Amino acid sequence: MTLHDRLTELDQIKESARQGPDPAATERQHARGKLTAQERVELLLDEGSFTEVESLRRHRATGFGLERRRPHSDGVVTGWGTVHGRTVFVYAHDFRIFGGALGEAHAEKIHKLMDLAEAAGAPLVSLNDGAGARIQEGVSALAGYGGIFRRNTRASGVIPQISVMLGPCAGGAAYSPALTDFVFMVRETSQMFITGPDVVQAVTGEEISQNGLGGADVHAATSGVAHFAYDDEESCLEDIRFLLTLLPSNNRELPPAAPCDDPADRRTDALLQLVPHDPNRAYDMRAVVEEIVDDGEVFEVQQAWATNVVCALARLDGHVVGIVANQPASFAGVLDIRASEKAARFVQFCDAFNIPLVTLVDVPGFLPGVDQEHGGIIRHGAKLLYAYCNATVPRVQLILRKAYGGAYIVMDSRSIGADLSLAWPTNEIAVMGAEGAANVVFRREIAAADDPEAVRQQKIKEYKSELMHPYYAAERGLVDDVIDPRDTRSALIRSLTMLRSKHADLPSRKHGNPPM
Repeated sequence: MTLHDRLTELDQIKESARQGPDPAATERQHARGKLTAQERVELLLDEGSFTEVESLRRHRATGFGLERRRPHSDGVVTGWGTVHGRTVFVYAHDFRIFGGALGEAHAEKIHKLMDLAEAAGAPLVSLNDGAGARIQEGVSALAGYGGIFRRNTRASGVIPQISVMLGPCAGGAAYSPALTDFVFMVRETSQMFITGPDVVQAVTGEEISQNGLGGADVHAATSGVAHFAYDDEESCLEDIRFLLTLLPSNNRELPPAAPCDDPADRRTDALLQLVPHDPNRAYDMRAVVEEIVDDGEVFEVQQAWATNVVCALARLDGHVVGIVANQPASFAGVLDIRASEKAARFVQFCDAFNIPLVTLVDVPGFLPGVDQEHGGIIRHGAKLLYAYCNATVPRVQLILRKAYGGAYIVMDSRSIGADLSLAWPTNEIAVMGAEGAANVVFRREIAAADDPEAVRQQKIKEYKSELMHPYYAAERGLVDDVIDPRDTRSALIRSLTMLRSKHADLPSRKHGNPPM
């Protein structure tokens, strides 16, 4: 064969690999409302930027008819491209080939790509649509998953890792997404579970559908496994592109800054109406965050899970920040098991990737109750405490209204290492609310009084005036400044600008032993 013939042959082989072994398989994929692996990669990356590696890889397994089915790519597309001009590595399971099941060659392709992503210091996005381990290859397939898990763990906190669930993900395969930074899911077409509905019914007698067991909304609102849920693949992939604009390529870089037309000294007058002066009245903390950040643009993480705390990425004066905020509109903004876990993971992520933290505090305490205590609120609450204490990025706390008890300490108080603590004149920082405090401190006097309720009200007023006035913490250096709410945006930007060059070292150690 001449060189021209070889080139023609090469083009034909690569086009065949792209089209898949069977045109009907592509039609079936589209009929399910799903895109092909190549179509997904093209949507994710900048047009024409994708460079594929090992497109001609084929498995070498024998037995069970595998030796007669050796399609190119072996069911996974791997390579790199750009998102808004920045390098991103991606692998995508091709459900048209072996149902996207992972075999030895399939796994080795993923291992190579993960190693390249770590070496190049660039984000890794996995587009998951596979039937789990390739049963015909036995333990070799299981070992392939082990290699992925090990690399997920090694790259944790080194490069951003994003898992996108676009089809089934069952059994041990689900642990790779669980090890990554963010999990995206698409409603109706993606599911994640360790044991499927048939096994659940056989063992427990419970009948449930695949989506009811491990669908997008289940994991976004009930289990907390998924950070985002979408109605279609296109909007899902578009939001991943946006998320990548907020993240550094690796842990040695700062998040990319962006031009900002929103004035740094813009007055936030709307906050006077958004936040009620009465500490017992609810409001939506999201509206507060939107008023403060650049152009009101907020990318909230796990919006449907643990709704009593808000975790979001945004920009202040063009620079990315991570925002953790109590949500008075949900359970009065108390901290509980789920909220503690959600915020702790987010704080750890921001600290790993050099994203400054802004903590907005309006918290009445930890949620009381037998279920919380037996569920381990002490251990779970300590996760958030540990995450903040361990964080070395710039940290600014802002107290809007209530900040009571241990929850005040945990929400990045000065005593656990916040660089600056600001407060509004409506702040109430205390061991507990005045009503509860008066009942404890003055219980004998109240009980002995001729008019217990009148004495109780007098003691509440006395406690507030002596220990809960808005300048009490500032007088003791636990709040750096009490600010006009209308100056919130400018005060935060000035503080973070000053802290941009912050450097802090942790003690030399292999690693800490955080509560798990």
